[in-house]
Amino acid sequence: MKISALTAVAALLLAAPLSAPTAAAKTMSDEDAAGLFASTCGFCHANGGREQGKGPKLMGTKRSDAFIINRIKQGKEGLMPSFKGALSDGEIRGILHYIRHLKPD
Repeated sequence: MKISALTAVAALLLAAPLSAPTAAAKTMSDEDAAGLFASTCGFCHANGGREQGKGPKLMGTKRSDAFIINRIKQGKEGLMPSFKGALSDGEIRGILHYIRHLKPD
């Protein structure tokens, strides 16, 4: 039984492990992260996260990266919605980067 070259290549591609994330899946630009924060988080985190609003001030937070990522994904019942599934991992990393680099106006 002969296997065509196309069939062999297709079999190799299907059996190959998934490659590392592409550049498009990596952390977003600072500008895009700021816009995403403004449209997604800015309603509760005042002045772009620089001041307390309905949600806490985020600038200068001592919370760990893991805590922030988990809070974005899981939310906090009655206080913050879960964004799991609504935001990609790259978008969440972009928001985390935005929070970590907040400066006073």
